[in-house]
Amino acid sequence: MIVMKFGGSSVANAERIRHVAEIVKRQTPEKPVLVLSAMGDTTDHLLAAADLALRDGTVSVGIIEELHRNTLRDLGLGEKALGEVEPLLAELRSLLTGISLIKELSGKTKDYLVSFGERLSVRIAAAYLNVFKIKARALDAWDAGFLSDSNFTAAELDAESWDRIPKALSPLLEKGVLPVVTGFIAKDRQGSITTLGRGGSDLSATMIAAAMQAAEAQVWKDVDGILTADPRLVKAAKPVETVTYEEAAELAYFGAQVLHPRAMQPCIKTGTTVRVKNSYNPEAPGTRIIGALGKKAGPVRAITSRKNVTLVDIVSTRMLGQYGFLAEVFAAFAAHKLSVDMVASSEVSISLTLDAVHDLGKLKKDLSKIADVEIKTGKAIVTIIGDVRRSSEILQRAFGVCVLLGLQVQMVSQGASKVNISFIVNDTQAGEVVTALHRCFFEPLE
Repeated sequence: MIVMKFGGSSVANAERIRHVAEIVKRQTPEKPVLVLSAMGDTTDHLLAAADLALRDGTVSVGIIEELHRNTLRDLGLGEKALGEVEPLLAELRSLLTGISLIKELSGKTKDYLVSFGERLSVRIAAAYLNVFKIKARALDAWDAGFLSDSNFTAAELDAESWDRIPKALSPLLEKGVLPVVTGFIAKDRQGSITTLGRGGSDLSATMIAAAMQAAEAQVWKDVDGILTADPRLVKAAKPVETVTYEEAAELAYFGAQVLHPRAMQPCIKTGTTVRVKNSYNPEAPGTRIIGALGKKAGPVRAITSRKNVTLVDIVSTRMLGQYGFLAEVFAAFAAHKLSVDMVASSEVSISLTLDAVHDLGKLKKDLSKIADVEIKTGKAIVTIIGDVRRSSEILQRAFGVCVLLGLQVQMVSQGASKVNISFIVNDTQAGEVVTALHRCFFEPLE
């Protein structure tokens, strides 16, 4: 069996749902399980409706109702499907009325609110699949075995889910029923709805695939897989055939819109293949994410960049030969609740980056007690993801490119996973560097 996950853009309207049904129909001999996100921008519309209820006391779900009712109509679905959708819309209106009256939106209530997107999506899709001659059943995640903790808006799945999911889904698959499961949501032990946070819908799919010992988890997006670079920067960017879990995680962390690292954790645990495919181009093979690559793979898998980075240089000759310098530095960042990305250090100096521009006045004041501090904004991280065994070759070629471009690299770091080499340049130089590196590693001279 396989698990097929489709995001919001893939089920945005009746036309896209028909297209998904065509894709699924080709896979039915392989006993797929379907995992769906909310339709299009429904989650954003739900949050906007909650904001309106809080601010003005107005209950307005017109956009949401119109999208889902029009989709039912355009798909030619009758009273039975409408009978599954209307109670949810009524429940949503009741919830928003409650929010408008008590003027409060807790994490628990917000999770309940946004769950309506996925719950509506799977009911419409399952109804259409049945009309399309595919025996399907819509399942809320808790009916598919998902159990989480009570950390609302960023819940973690409970270990019991590993046993509960096969118990819930196997009987349906044995009867030839295609389960259509809500992504992104679960329930805790008290029966409250939770959401799984960043990468939650993908996590739903990979968790099912791992727990069911599936052949692979397919995550369908709007690109032909993981690309060698951002196609908006590099027109010659092309899909990568295969990457490792570690490489995919690093790519996601350093700016590639692929899979959130936590979404791959269940499949890493079981060694289950993850495949990124394009719902707009289903014939494309996509990118396989696996445990290890063969020796014939090239030195570099992909190049990515992330702008709007702040570089902090910290130097203290006063701490020479004394322990505790790094501990004091990171304690200051922790006290100000600042998350550090890249780090390069020596005994008395450290350079690090932050993902966004913060007000760092208080941090600089605290650090100035132990060191000289220089804060530089408008920087970009350029990251090369590749084979750790060929890091010397990668470094030589990458910095040769920078020399030819006349660029001054301002900081260099290699992560503990050893699959990434990152360096800092100015924001304005990032596109030029990525393009030149791509030409060096992926566009051999003809």
